[in-house]
Amino acid sequence: MKILISNDDGYQAPGLVALYESLKTIADVEVVAPEHNNSAKSNALTLHSPLYVHQAPNGFRYVNGTPADCVHIALTGLLGYRPDLVVSGINNGANMGDDTIYSGTVGAAMEGYLFGIPAIAFSQVDKGWTEIEAAAAKAREIVQQMQAQQLVGEAPWLLNVNIPNMPLHAIQPLKLCRLGRRHAAERVIIQESPRGEAMYWIGSAGAAKDDAEGTDFHATAHGHVAVTPLKVDLTDHDNLRYWAQTAARMVDPEAKEAAP
Repeated sequence: MKILISNDDGYQAPGLVALYESLKTIADVEVVAPEHNNSAKSNALTLHSPLYVHQAPNGFRYVNGTPADCVHIALTGLLGYRPDLVVSGINNGANMGDDTIYSGTVGAAMEGYLFGIPAIAFSQVDKGWTEIEAAAAKAREIVQQMQAQQLVGEAPWLLNVNIPNMPLHAIQPLKLCRLGRRHAAERVIIQESPRGEAMYWIGSAGAAKDDAEGTDFHATAHGHVAVTPLKVDLTDHDNLRYWAQTAARMVDPEAKEAAP
């Protein structure tokens, strides 16, 4: 099994190192990760400036770009082969609910998925890297289970996995979950620069709004590993008929109904 690892915290992040050390015992693993922290970069690609690839003393390769850049470059020429699995993480903090829209960790995994390769995004629920070795061991276990079920290297799929910061023996079995929802983000933080100009800092993510049973928030709060299958199709299928009617009225104000 050949695995490509990336992340959004940067190639020196403890979560990336722990994940590499854990997965290299079961697969041929290569790391292509951002040079610096790229949290909240989502699926962004760098199109208007050159990207450079360097190699660290430990063999990790790093790129002066986004998480998606790293996976894109790796899969379109840098590696010279097609990996069986793309793994992103382990992120320093949760990627649950609305976080997945912004997450560079998820963005890196999704880039692999868009190239037709199975992919997993791993995150720890709390920041600070506590119990990171346990999280890495749990990540290895999940990868092994996917391989045992012959899901690695086959049709693409995308999983978002959040692991509680707990000792390995205390982590509860995984639960398949839907994404929860967060309240709106907190207010922007405004400061004055040394030159007297206003500086704006994005506020913290909102607290959980939908953390009912069945969500990733609920599962991790009860010590479980939350596993959520993701897709890329953003079409609002439930409301296609409504919008078909609306579109028809825009074309012909006299139209009363339109087929979905």
